[in-house]
Amino acid sequence: MHPDIPARPLIVTDDSELLDDLLRLASAADIEVSVVHAASRAGREWPRAPLVVVGRDLVTQLAALSPGDNPNVVVTGRGTSRIDDDRAAWDSALRIGAREVVDLPDHEGRLVDLFAEAAGGGPGHAPVVAVVGGRGGAGASLLAVALALAGQRSGMRTMLIDADPLGAGLDLLIGAEHTPGARWDSFTGRQGRIIWPALRDALPTVHGIVLMTWARQEAAPVPAPAMRTILTSAVRGAELLVADLPRTPDPGTAEILGRARVALVVLTADVHSVLAAARIVPRLREQAADVRLVVRGASPATIPADTVSQSLGLPLAGVLEHEPGLARALERGDTPAQHPRSPLASFSDSFLGTLPSSPSPST
Repeated sequence: MHPDIPARPLIVTDDSELLDDLLRLASAADIEVSVVHAASRAGREWPRAPLVVVGRDLVTQLAALSPGDNPNVVVTGRGTSRIDDDRAAWDSALRIGAREVVDLPDHEGRLVDLFAEAAGGGPGHAPVVAVVGGRGGAGASLLAVALALAGQRSGMRTMLIDADPLGAGLDLLIGAEHTPGARWDSFTGRQGRIIWPALRDALPTVHGIVLMTWARQEAAPVPAPAMRTILTSAVRGAELLVADLPRTPDPGTAEILGRARVALVVLTADVHSVLAAARIVPRLREQAADVRLVVRGASPATIPADTVSQSLGLPLAGVLEHEPGLARALERGDTPAQHPRSPLASFSDSFLGTLPSSPSPST
């Protein structure tokens, strides 16, 4: 396989009935696989494969060849007898470093999950950036859109999540109100696993950004299981997630904050904003590992940004300067933060360049 072509999961078996089952399960996960029918032919693709499924019929032969390290090897077989009752097969599975032994048909769902995980590039950890307004109208949605656009400019596969059921909708800000695709109402009852390609293709894409937003109807907070399903899929398939959160807590936004690499609180530099932000900061600190401030419009005539930071006890991520003409652009329906000299664009480009690289907290 050419090194620039993404590796596929590898199936190693000469059992035609087992192969039929495995191809059916791979199809259910919407992923293409490579197949070899002899242990001696597995070595070429073995190191790069995001998942290797070894049939019980060839595991002993494969172990004798010492194929090398791959952390994602699974041994499987079909029939009434279990692999862990077959001492030779079990020992061979250990010798090739199998992470799991899966019997069919009892554990078909587990194999579909493993194939789906491989389809998303493995158990990835795309950074999640959560944005929340310190007070209503602070500009959190504008910053969320700007960060997503910055991610797309930098070449990252980016998803923008509108988690505020009472907002006007990020589709209006980013120019996707007429873009076809599913909205939250199609997913609020979902739980379990959705593979990234299926999720990506179902949602609107605008400016190269995959968008999860709301339909033009009454909306309620997203249940935690549905939000968990969307986030799990997205962190495996995308390279950046930006989420616009409501100020009012709910179980779905708690899922986002629990995964967030950083949560940005956006507020203006005035007393009312500081007092309003002080009401939500304790909760954000409890739910997110890293909470920072973004202060808009700080000037000699307002409270200094450093004073706002000290008052709330949060580090300052940056200051957003006043952007002339922004209100008029929004009234015209223009997408914000696209001009190179836009303070929103400049801040977002700079912030993503310094985004902490440590893995996001697990849930």
